[in-house]
Amino acid sequence: MVYRDASRLGPYAAALAAAGGEATPVVSGPAVSLAGYGGLVLVGGTDVDPARYGEIRHDATEPPDSERDAVEFSLLEDALAQDLPVLAICRGLQLVNVFHGGSLIQHLDPPDRHSRTDGDRSLPVHDVAIEPGSLLSTIAGTSTWKVNSRHHQAVKTVGQGLRVSAIDPEGGTVEALERPDKRFLLAVQWHPEDQAPRDPGQARIFEAFRRAVSG
Repeated sequence: MVYRDASRLGPYAAALAAAGGEATPVVSGPAVSLAGYGGLVLVGGTDVDPARYGEIRHDATEPPDSERDAVEFSLLEDALAQDLPVLAICRGLQLVNVFHGGSLIQHLDPPDRHSRTDGDRSLPVHDVAIEPGSLLSTIAGTSTWKVNSRHHQAVKTVGQGLRVSAIDPEGGTVEALERPDKRFLLAVQWHPEDQAPRDPGQARIFEAFRRAVSG
């Protein structure tokens, strides 16, 4: 897990540990590599630089963290080249989409349905409809999930080679992406690490990632 703010890592590490995995947090920087690791987790954080998908920064888009973008693009490229399992969450989904040539909605308007940051972050706020036959469908074992939400950006155009595996049925916001030609690449827009302690369904995401790393 590459990060900028260590205070936010606890739920990710706990969800992976509960699934039988071992997370290694690494501070973003030019010396970071995947040498010796079995998979890559891309976690939440600041907005991806719009210049990477050919747009000027919206007033509501956060100032770019160019170093982190570059490091995570490089790690993702390496993971895909080695066919290592990749789990991407929130910003991670957006970065995966941009890496594959997709673009982002820089600010959802109105954002309320997608940016519930107050109160208990583990509480679900809307449904997602899961695409039958997808990796996510296999993990979930159901066609609908209730998820939490705290993002103000979303997928606009889907990157090449990616499959949409879940959407918000109200409005069609892309909620999950995957890449069928890889062993395991799953990207979700919500935060399953917060839901996992009380929702066995969300915990299965981390269990599936751990099995892919182990297998």
